This record gives sequence, C-alpha cells and structure tokens, in this order.
Amino acid sequence: MRRIDRFLVDIRRGVPVVIENSDGSGLLALAAEMASRTALSGFTALPQTHNTRVLITPKRAETLKIHRYTEGAIAVDLPTERPLETIEHLADPAKDLDRAMMGPFKALRAPLPEAAPAGLKAAKLAGLLPAALIRNLEGAARPWAEAEGLLCLAASEILAAEGLIAHALTPDDTRLDLVTSAEVPLADAPDCRLIAFRPEGLFGGGPEHIAIMIGHPDPQAPALVRIHSECFTGDLLGSLKCDCGDQLRGAIREMQKAGGGIVLYLAQEGRGIGLMNKLRAYHLQDLGFDTVDANLRLGFEADERLFESAATMLRKLGVHQIRLMTNNPDKVADLKKFGINITERVPHSFPSNEHNQAYLQTKKERSGHYL
Repeated sequence: MRRIDRFLVDIRRGVPVVIENSDGSGLLALAAEMASRTALSGFTALPQTHNTRVLITPKRAETLKIHRYTEGAIAVDLPTERPLETIEHLADPAKDLDRAMMGPFKALRAPLPEAAPAGLKAAKLAGLLPAALIRNLEGAARPWAEAEGLLCLAASEILAAEGLIAHALTPDDTRLDLVTSAEVPLADAPDCRLIAFRPEGLFGGGPEHIAIMIGHPDPQAPALVRIHSECFTGDLLGSLKCDCGDQLRGAIREMQKAGGGIVLYLAQEGRGIGLMNKLRAYHLQDLGFDTVDANLRLGFEADERLFESAATMLRKLGVHQIRLMTNNPDKVADLKKFGINITERVPHSFPSNEHNQAYLQTKKERSGHYL
C-alpha cells in the first residue's frame, strides 16, 4: 500500500509512472488532466518509448462517437498538431457543448495490454478524470523505470488496489479500526457521540468514516440506521441542488425522536467520484445533462459508491439487525449481501424545491430510488 500511495501521489503531481504487464513489458503513463505543456514535453522526450496515445473510458468514447474495438479502455493516437487541445477535448467534457467537435477520432483496433485499463484505474484512484496519456516501452518495464527514476507498479497491483482503497473489506473486519469516540452534542440531538473509524495497518491510506450515535439505541431491537455519503455542498453549505442536507439533518431529528439511532457518515463524496469531479458533474448539469448522464459523460459509472464499510462499522458497533432509513434499493441489497439483517426499510424523502426537482426525478426514474 505504501507503493500504491506513492504511485498515486506522483500521478496527482503530474509525474509520469510506469505500469507493468504480466509479461514484464509495460507502458509509461501520465494523467491526462495533468498534461501541461511542460509535462507533455518531458513525457514525449523520454527515451525508448513509442508514440503517445490518449486512453479514455468506453463511456467517454461513446459520448465522443468513437467506435470501440477494445474493452476496458479505448486508445486514440495523439496528433502532433494541437496536442494539448486534443487531450482536453478527449478527457474533459466541460466544454463539449461550447466548442466545435474535433475529430473524427479513430480508436486503436489492436488489443490493449492489461496495463492500459490499469492506467485509467490509477487516474481514477488519484481523484482525477479517468483518462491518461500512454507510451509503450521498449524492453522490460522495471529496469527502464529504475534507470529513469520513475515509480513502477504491476497492472495487477493497481487493479487490486481499487478494491482495497474503496474498502472491499474481508468478512473478518480486520481492515477497519474503531479509533476513538467523543461526546459531541448536536443542535437536533444533544445526546450524541461521534465514533471514528480508520483503515488499519497496511490499509491505512484509505478514507476515514464516522458513526454518529444518537441517544442510546436498544441493543435488543433493530437499530434505526441511516447510511449517508458525505456531501460538502449539501451537508455543510446547505445546497438546494440535492436533498443530502435534508436527509442528514432529517435522519438525526428522527433518531432523536425515536430515542436513538446511528448515522454512518461515509467518505465517498459525489457518489464516489470525489468533490472536484462532482463539481465537474454539476457543471454538466448546468448545461442540461441529468445527474446520471453527467457522471457517465465524465467517464465514471453512474454511482461509484460501495457500502461494505458500512456493514463493517455496524458489526464493530455490535449491530446486526437494523431498520434502514433509505430510498436506495442498492444500499439494501449491499448490506444484506454483507451479512446485515434489514428488518425494515424506512422511507426517507423530503419535499423537492425548484433547484432539485429534476435531480430527484432522475433518482426515481433512472436509479430506481423509492421516491
């Protein structure tokens, strides 16, 4: 995990990295979002590398009307003229409706090595747009990377890291520690305790989650539980663009009235794509795309969240039966899959406003929420 953390830091800094295939060959990769003129010049000047290509996701290729010949990643040759503009056009959809479409782009027909989709995964894990520049290497990847002073990871390590960093936890719950707790009286629930969880040991680079314990839930009865993914704009700023703030504060009020409950506050902003990318999705929504199409246009899945960590937190708290406050059928299915007995789904919706009405309608019609 230390190697993975360093690898992701280099990606975020705009430093090239090397991804190794299982046969020892590899490719040089640079996050497309970090491709400044200086970074691109240094990237293309490295010796023993072939032509530069831009990697994008199949969903982004579909948006750009690029025919797909490969699975997992789509590669397009980077032209020598206007390369930075081309990279931005391929990787970032923010200006799709403001500019004339470039192209037509032709995707590489030959099968891509395993290092190619791993390059997209690495950019995503680093919190960047899922797009990368690549150059195939001549000869063995690791000796070349060492000679150039660049970090090298096997494609298999990167693909496995996606699960670790996203908390694909094992049933024995050994990867998540209950770190500490403290009394924190809230405006709507004066009797409240915050309980902090952190990935343990080698997995300690992942996000930290908080359990908000309201009152004193009856240990003999199913606990009233809300799983809430963090939302900076809604929870903290009171944004009217979503219903997150209403759901968080509403859950706390209901638990106070009920005599107790637990809000699991998970660090997976923007349906798991991070705050910066969520704001990019908001920009696309400003242009007329709904919340699902905005994520897809960026190259992400409609919802990248995972709820294994919520099940682990409940077990650490000694809770195995719950009444779940949610409108999302995926949360119900995931918790059941990870061994939590849901005795009741408690509806948890609030009136819409002029700013989030379309958002809530999309959640109902396209994501299957019970609204």
